[in-house]
Amino acid sequence: MAKPRTAAPSYRCAECGWTATKWQGRCGECQAWGTLEQAGAPRLREVTAGPVTSPAVPIGEVSVVTAAAIPSGVDELDRVLGGGLVPGSVVLLAGEPGVGKSTLLLEVAARHATGQRRALYVTGEESAAQVRIRAERIGSVSPDLFLAAETDLAAVLGHVEAVGPGLLVVDSVQTIGTIDADGAPGGVTQVKEVAAALIRTAKARDMATILVGHVTKDGSVAGPRTLEHLVDVVLHVEGDRHGRLRMVRALKNRYGPADEVGCFELAEDGIWGMPDPSGLFLTARQHPAPGSCVTVTLEGTRPLLAEVQALVVATSAPSPRRQTSGLDSSRVAMVSAVLDKHGLLASARSDTYVATVGGVRITEPSADLAIALALGSSHSEAPVHPRLIAFGEVGLSGEIRRVSGTARRLSEAARMGFTHALVPADSGPGPDGLVVREVRLVSDAFDLLRQR
Repeated sequence: MAKPRTAAPSYRCAECGWTATKWQGRCGECQAWGTLEQAGAPRLREVTAGPVTSPAVPIGEVSVVTAAAIPSGVDELDRVLGGGLVPGSVVLLAGEPGVGKSTLLLEVAARHATGQRRALYVTGEESAAQVRIRAERIGSVSPDLFLAAETDLAAVLGHVEAVGPGLLVVDSVQTIGTIDADGAPGGVTQVKEVAAALIRTAKARDMATILVGHVTKDGSVAGPRTLEHLVDVVLHVEGDRHGRLRMVRALKNRYGPADEVGCFELAEDGIWGMPDPSGLFLTARQHPAPGSCVTVTLEGTRPLLAEVQALVVATSAPSPRRQTSGLDSSRVAMVSAVLDKHGLLASARSDTYVATVGGVRITEPSADLAIALALGSSHSEAPVHPRLIAFGEVGLSGEIRRVSGTARRLSEAARMGFTHALVPADSGPGPDGLVVREVRLVSDAFDLLRQR
């Protein structure tokens, strides 16, 4: 007799939901590794009404006292968070190794542990003695700052019950494991269970919690994508490990703006906020040099001056080099193609190098005009006026489009001592002492520079 056929098991990706009939190491949809989990047959059951945790009340009678943000003591971090740490909130802080995540959070925990407030710092990557040495070096030793080295979730929750902190820092969530979930610590299932348990504890105790997360090679947060959906705030620390500048950027924020950025300087004795970092992104030189132009970017509500440098060198190679640093390579290639189309740059026969000064990363299209002027200046060996700033988005037909926050950008340029500005048409007048010239085409901007 023929053997009865059994249904083949199905596997589902924890990241995107893609299904397969057999296990694979890599998801065929989102290309994530190790995310396929066996899915059982769905069981349909009727859900009946049960007891509620608290009765529903009119929205106007809901108290907002418990949702008030408490300043962390670090002004630049409070700017990104929207005022401070909200009791019961869960913050995910991600960044590359050595960028300064642990140093920043140790400083935040020490400043929180003042008065009658307690803070608990749980480390799963270092020993307690190593963290103590770092705390002494940066001056973050406090009697109300408790330290524990644990890698088991049950032990972490036990420390929370014993200490009763108002702030919990877990460094990092990928190193904590639980016996109630399958897989090794750092896996998809483990990270989801650990994060869910810590979030439940934070909400139940009104305890602000900060989770440190690792990043992948492409800079995204490691682990399941649902981790970013579960937490309230997602922060990302950017910066070159060989430099001193660090930027904390908000990618998600339920309690404040999601486009703010905080600037820090990483030193041997700690990490310090920089309330006015514009001068850090400019080159101090005695005489103007070709291939350089200053622009004004807008990070949230903060205008920042940044310098764009370009180097255009003739080459006989069949495939010229295109290299960028701190800028979007696709936008630089697009601006270079527009200049080539209008006869302002021979990019097909030149190697092109474009970079920012000070390690800042510019992502908004308002820097297109500065990139174009820097490329044209290097190509023609004609320096741009050292007291001139330029901003505006360059279109494919060579038009200069308006950008947001024009008044704030011009005010910041005037405050930093700049006297001339090239802006898109219909941008409005500038502050006193700043000569504003409006341009409609990228060729008009080059004509104004030649008439100078």
